[in-house]
Amino acid sequence: MGVGEPQARDPHANDAQPYSGGDPYADYRGGDFSFTGLVDLADRRLGGSVIAANDEFFAQRENLLRPEPAHFDPEAFGHKGKVMDGWETRRRRGTGADDPHPGADDHDWALIRLGAPGIIRGVIVDTAHFRGNYPQQVAIEAAHVEGAPTPEQLLADDVTWVEIVPRSQVRGHAANGFTVDAERRFTHLRLRQFPDGGIARIRVHGVVVPDPTWLAALGTIDLAALENGGAVEDASDRFYSSPENMILPDRSRKMDDGWENRRRRDRGNDWVRLRLAEQGEVRAIEIDTAYYKGNAAGWVAISGCDAAVSDPADAHAWFPLLARVPLQPDTVHRFHLGERRAVTHVRLDVFPDGGIARLRLYGSLTTHGEKALVDRWSALTADDFAS
Repeated sequence: MGVGEPQARDPHANDAQPYSGGDPYADYRGGDFSFTGLVDLADRRLGGSVIAANDEFFAQRENLLRPEPAHFDPEAFGHKGKVMDGWETRRRRGTGADDPHPGADDHDWALIRLGAPGIIRGVIVDTAHFRGNYPQQVAIEAAHVEGAPTPEQLLADDVTWVEIVPRSQVRGHAANGFTVDAERRFTHLRLRQFPDGGIARIRVHGVVVPDPTWLAALGTIDLAALENGGAVEDASDRFYSSPENMILPDRSRKMDDGWENRRRRDRGNDWVRLRLAEQGEVRAIEIDTAYYKGNAAGWVAISGCDAAVSDPADAHAWFPLLARVPLQPDTVHRFHLGERRAVTHVRLDVFPDGGIARLRLYGSLTTHGEKALVDRWSALTADDFAS
């Protein structure tokens, strides 16, 4: 189901069946959406936050951004009713006994600050476990407002909100995906649900667009970090956990907070290819195997490529940054690089397999890289939506 689908004649056509026991996800209606391979710009681990909502009577708004799938406990009840892992508002009513039903435009709303502002390619509105109490429709708007605006400032008349998901029908206990076609940098979302109900999670997939003036002020940055615009382009294996975890902020706190692949049963090795924030020179590398004790990578090597002068698809375009070195379990490893060359892409090879918690590539943008970021920023914010 996607954007613009007409409303079903039966208002209960999109309900899920009541929970009947067993695995609560057994009848969950998922979906295959191409944009879910991109980073979640609203990820709480990147600093995303639900900063306000008009109502959160049954379940708090902060649940919308929890990174794990929504949990369902059929026996959990509180003094307000069923305990749900999501954002759930009370039932709306009309104006009186003669008009008991909510109006056509009555709705609840939540304001979301993206942890990593950028271009939004798609949104998942997940109604997991909301089977007969999900909203009938949702709509999503986005705005570009720099700094740390308050909810009152975001809702002021001088802020322009751009509709990125028009009012559309959703299904209960399902992943509702919406492709977004807006080539702009956004910092905040306004999620509307008509007329009321519950949403378990929202995922905002896209491409990070960092502020070039901030990166320039910092000087030395982690060129691979998600929050700075780094991204995983490809990987040999994602069996246990995502390689994107390696470039999240902060330290890993448990084993599934890094990248762990399967045990190899051939003579090859596992690898990840990353695109850096922009062209830069790497001066130091940090590889952390925290919480990988009997399953850490045995050895690692790192190579680089400069897409400004060579095609990353050409194997001969790659050159060594860090020769193959052994790794210790549950340890931070730091390496100083002697030769410094401009790179836009990096490949991490682990031998033969095993886990990496975090990868940091410390360095600075080149003059070419700085200009490319500034040009991109200018193109995506030329008609700034905020006054």
